Amino acid sequence: MMRWMYTLFLIAALNNAILNTPIWGIETTNSKNNRDDKASDRKESVDQKLSWPQFRGPGGNGIAENQKPPVEFGPKKNLLWKIPVPSGFSSPIITGNLLILTGYDQDKLYTIAYNSKDGKELWKVQAPTKKIEPFLKGEGSPAASTPVTDGERIVSYFGSCGLFCYDLSGKELWKMELPTVETKNSFGTGVSPILADGIVILQRDETKQSKILAVDLKDGRLIWEKSRQSPCSWSTPTIWNTPEGKQIVTTGYKLMIGYDLKTGNELWHIAGMPSAVCPTAVVSNGNLFFSGWSPGAAEDKDTQMPSFDAMLKSTGQEKEGVLSRASLENTQMKNFFDSFDSNKDGKISRNEWEDPIKFMSASVNSTFAVKPGGKGDISKTHVLWRKTKGMPYVPSSLIYGGQFVIVKDGGLVTAYDPKSGKEIYVLERAVAAGRYYASPVAANGHIYFTSLDQGEVTVLKAGAEMPEVIAKNPKLGERVAATPAIADNTIFIRGEKNLYAFAEKK
Repeated sequence: MMRWMYTLFLIAALNNAILNTPIWGIETTNSKNNRDDKASDRKESVDQKLSWPQFRGPGGNGIAENQKPPVEFGPKKNLLWKIPVPSGFSSPIITGNLLILTGYDQDKLYTIAYNSKDGKELWKVQAPTKKIEPFLKGEGSPAASTPVTDGERIVSYFGSCGLFCYDLSGKELWKMELPTVETKNSFGTGVSPILADGIVILQRDETKQSKILAVDLKDGRLIWEKSRQSPCSWSTPTIWNTPEGKQIVTTGYKLMIGYDLKTGNELWHIAGMPSAVCPTAVVSNGNLFFSGWSPGAAEDKDTQMPSFDAMLKSTGQEKEGVLSRASLENTQMKNFFDSFDSNKDGKISRNEWEDPIKFMSASVNSTFAVKPGGKGDISKTHVLWRKTKGMPYVPSSLIYGGQFVIVKDGGLVTAYDPKSGKEIYVLERAVAAGRYYASPVAANGHIYFTSLDQGEVTVLKAGAEMPEVIAKNPKLGERVAATPAIADNTIFIRGEKNLYAFAEKK
């Protein structure tokens, strides 16, 4: 029974779409917190290396080259600094001495910059919004999208109101206000903007008018826009530099799609994806890799929901033919009634019960590798190998130490040979138990795994034939949904309430 509660939780979220009023013509307001700090506190020369410029760092691959963050750390060890931050799921990005993230506080949305050396807040800019997008509290956030930077400009995205570009001092350079997303879930927005060749790429999969946008980083001008058929996705696009040119790889409902960066033309697609796709694809040695899972797939009997007829019988509602709120009071469904009652008529009909189940049953969960050069449907021609064990729900995969590494809820780690797909080890209970939203990150021969509910960080040796634990660090004592960032031999971890910087004490 409890296994399908996982599906119930997600289906209830998927059935909770809410239409919001579009937001137009609102001026940005800047907070002037510490805007007059001495320049020495924030020297962000564009000549400095972009150490962690976007979600999952350089190239979105989760790897910090030539960095040596500590492997042992916690509240009482190797803590460089700790500061309170507004709520949010966005990951930190770093350019020079600036650390930037987004936050949500008292129905207001912010982009905030800190000094990465000491955690001092340098500036804070509010994004205009009339109404915050719906989100599932505790599991999502209206400040979930990680900003992106080219070392001169910072772009933030909020599903509630759009794209905003700032310089390194927090001055607004341009904005593209967008209607509040109508997401097909209670999680709210999850996608982050990315950059390539001076172009901002934003994927907006929603219940109506899904699209992908290309925007000029310099002035916010729309370069191209393409419609999409995917009604839901929380996956950030990936840039794939192929012999045919740079491509944008998106994952969504039923399809992975490759677009031409310059024109937005669809080049290829692969059929068969998780219905509620969260992980981002990764590029390594010229090939593309993806691993993802969502509950409710037709072949996944353990996460199947009960049929409508079974629910009617178990609640004594067979004669009525509908499920009432009162009939569910003594069942595990009692907290999900409003989510399934999509037309808000006080009862759950057969269609309201079965439609989201049908949506989830279309999931195709797998891990696969793709070679470049394909056109059209490349599902059978360019997929190098495919596996069906150990797929993650939220975290993206990592290719490091010659292995394709993924983590599944429960602390189960799987590693494949990226060239052949050969199993190195599968579903090994190697890291802290519990759920995982943060993607693993790597540096200096080590891989860092951060659990969701208590912020436990387990460090494994990269490339080992079996999981080799280097460190089991103490709990941070708060939820950690954001992927850590690594720069200046420091690992930065954004928790539910605090932002931490851990580095070896000199």
